Amino acid sequence: MLAKADSLGKKLLLPVDTVVAAGFPDPIDGPIDVETVSSDNIPADKEGLDIGEKTRALFADAAKTAKTVVWNGPMGVFENPTLAAGTIAVAEALAETDATTIIGGGDSAAACNQLGFGDKMSHISTGGGASLEFLEGKELPGVAAANDK
Repeated sequence: MLAKADSLGKKLLLPVDTVVAAGFPDPIDGPIDVETVSSDNIPADKEGLDIGEKTRALFADAAKTAKTVVWNGPMGVFENPTLAAGTIAVAEALAETDATTIIGGGDSAAACNQLGFGDKMSHISTGGGASLEFLEGKELPGVAAANDK
């Protein structure tokens, strides 16, 4: 995918740093010890739970010059205050851009709305996978049925 994007003169951004922890927070909004590591060096005994500070800046910077942004899925476990920084940073960046912003997926929609940025987005859909398939040009059964008279 990276080679294809490069050959087309497109940028495909991947996280450069990741917020990791020994396990998923339990309860989901409970305290958790985290550290930030390079995304290509996540320890085997840790799991990535949010994007790091460098990635937040990278993604926010890209949003400034984008014409269209499709966002599907929160950046991290946004329900936890310690792990919400990535999702907050991306939502803020998209709220401030002039780009067309398409948010797909129930968790992304919830995050945007809970953070108070929902009204700043061009379109929000709770259908994450369906949104991607629609943008891909696939026929969606529900849309086909609605159009069937």
